[in-house]
Amino acid sequence: MTLTLILEQIFNGLQAGVTLFLVAAGLTLILGIMDFVFLAHGAQVMIGAYAAAAITQATGNFFIGLGLAIPITFASGYLLELLIIRHLYRRDHMEQVLATFGLILFFNEAIRVGFGPAALYSDLPPALSGFVEILPDTPYPAYRLGVIAVGLICALAIHLFVSKTRIGAMVRAGANNPEMTAALGINIKILFRLIFATGACLAGIAGMMLGPLTSVQPGMGEPLLILSLVVIIIGGIGSVRGAFIAAIIVGLVDTLGRVFLPSILRLFFEQATADGAGPALASMLVYILMAVVLIFRPTGLFPAKG
Repeated sequence: MTLTLILEQIFNGLQAGVTLFLVAAGLTLILGIMDFVFLAHGAQVMIGAYAAAAITQATGNFFIGLGLAIPITFASGYLLELLIIRHLYRRDHMEQVLATFGLILFFNEAIRVGFGPAALYSDLPPALSGFVEILPDTPYPAYRLGVIAVGLICALAIHLFVSKTRIGAMVRAGANNPEMTAALGINIKILFRLIFATGACLAGIAGMMLGPLTSVQPGMGEPLLILSLVVIIIGGIGSVRGAFIAAIIVGLVDTLGRVFLPSILRLFFEQATADGAGPALASMLVYILMAVVLIFRPTGLFPAKG
């Protein structure tokens, strides 16, 4: 266990955390602000990844693929809210769960029909396929550093948008008292539609960044949906700041646990026992963390005001 390995895994955890934050931030806007249970949020990750990969393959340009996939995912969220989601706002949460679970099945089968069951792969451009020395003799993939930078920029932009802009004030007002906000002349329907489309777009951006790191395939967003729910619970429902901090914590705990926990267990148990229990226990760490937080802070680490 060297310092170089520890530093590389910390950066891997940060990369996983900021990617997870983009998914969790979109779900925070939809669940925490709009009070809508949207289980198909992981499908937006898949849509963004497929849009970027397909356009990249068609044009041969990675950056064109990213640039065109962003408005596509925003438009898909906008149309989904317009055609289906807006009819479910006044339904109870169980009906929202059932309806959006059906959307998961629909989107997965639609992707299989449109692109086939085989996975898609995106090749990185030369500018992002090399390495950067984060310390002397410690190279780290340039693309992963780019993912960290994009995630941090998006986190700052979301914070400034929600807390510093007039539209952000409308969003907070609409979340706290939609009737009074509508009485002041603000179109709540359009406001919620834009919030939903923005949340879908953030999930799509996460999918676009994950595409070159993993295979782009049907159902790729469901594991991220589960982890993003864990992030929201730990950070506090409706809190963007809580989602960011919790996503970084979850990303680091999950990454470092998978790499180092088997080695730590070998200090106390036989190698066969440690190698068997280590990966299983590592996959449980984030859920154990969530349980501990719920015991001591049932509303999360940074619950939204009100």
